[in-house]
Amino acid sequence: MSGEWVAGGGFVVLFALMILRVPIGVAMGLVGIGGFGAVVGMKPALNLLAQSPISTITDFNLTLIPFFVLMGVLATNSGMSSELFRTGRAWLGGFRGGLGLATVGACAGFAAICGSSVATAATMTKIAYPEMKKAGYPDDASTGIIAAGGTLGILIPPSVVLAIYGFITEQDIGTLFIAGIVPGILAVFMYMATVRIWYARTLPASDTFSFLDAFASLRGVWAVGLLFIAVIVSIYFGIVTATEAAAAGAFLTALIGFVRRRLNLAKLLDCLVEALRTSVAIYVVLIGATLFGYFLAITQVPQDLTQFLLDLGAGRYGTLLLIMLLFLVLGCFLDAMAMIILMVPIVFPVITELGFDPIWFGIIIVMTVELGLITPPIGMNVFVINSIATRVSLPTIFKGVLPFVLVDVLRLLLLIAFPAIVLFLPGSMN
Repeated sequence: MSGEWVAGGGFVVLFALMILRVPIGVAMGLVGIGGFGAVVGMKPALNLLAQSPISTITDFNLTLIPFFVLMGVLATNSGMSSELFRTGRAWLGGFRGGLGLATVGACAGFAAICGSSVATAATMTKIAYPEMKKAGYPDDASTGIIAAGGTLGILIPPSVVLAIYGFITEQDIGTLFIAGIVPGILAVFMYMATVRIWYARTLPASDTFSFLDAFASLRGVWAVGLLFIAVIVSIYFGIVTATEAAAAGAFLTALIGFVRRRLNLAKLLDCLVEALRTSVAIYVVLIGATLFGYFLAITQVPQDLTQFLLDLGAGRYGTLLLIMLLFLVLGCFLDAMAMIILMVPIVFPVITELGFDPIWFGIIIVMTVELGLITPPIGMNVFVINSIATRVSLPTIFKGVLPFVLVDVLRLLLLIAFPAIVLFLPGSMN
């Protein structure tokens, strides 16, 4: 049987397993080992199964994932997210739509210490939605703002998804984190502008602005600033690697929690268990992706796809558009991490062949994946919000995210037209 037929059959089996709700890491692992065995024999495939998980788990570059996961869990349980919202409300609550602006700002701040879009959306739904509801915000506006703000979690560094992209493509993870800063800030301002323009006449001003209260609120967010400096600024100046920054960030978050008496040994143990569960789930997916990657390599799927797309004659940007459309379609069915792990090994050779910068492409593709978090029929952030704000229907939330989807498309076009927006900071690193 030819490699093309084996590869095609492998993808059919993979999607069938996913439809049957087999965890994607397990599904990719099964198809990877089965497909590899079908091409070269089961004995080499079983040897691969014995060696690959160990090499993945012990990869030094991947140790930053459990540290960043732990950092996010500790930050959540230390109350940093609620402090960010209170500060945003103190500064912006006097404007029309001020609670919406505060929510976007709090999402950005929490993303800088969490790295997970789903966690950001879930946390802010518990904190911001009741306040917006109390202030008279329509359900579509409040939930749409939270869903969009939550997507900042996978763009603003540290980002677990960016780290996984770096691992798959063998790019420097610290450089990817720095590359995400300016697009992340741009996203925050464009989301805030959308709140002000789209909902200018319908959202109320909830508070009266007071300089005294605004400056007093800054005392609650010093910890977030310290963590940002410890993680991102130290990476930018080359003081530490991304892995070292992750370890330092987790340690500092725990230390701050104890100093402020927000954590104790019992809560710390709960945080460690929660972080362990999340990290194990991520590693299972990564192991499955590694096994599936060997299967793709032996059947030469990436090389064949590269040649096919180049033969279409669509040009550099036409081919890039086709790849982005593929990710958008898959975003209707898969979550962000699944898309990155499944598709990047296949399309990355095309990108390098066309001469695109791999750091720039990482930011572009992560932003494309963001759209999948808020677009139907899956929209992971939308479902997370619906599971917490149970009285708000899914169509209502999807209606609320529509203007933010349009803004995301505009932001993508800007970064494609002006790659320097992404590459300026990485290019200035020591």
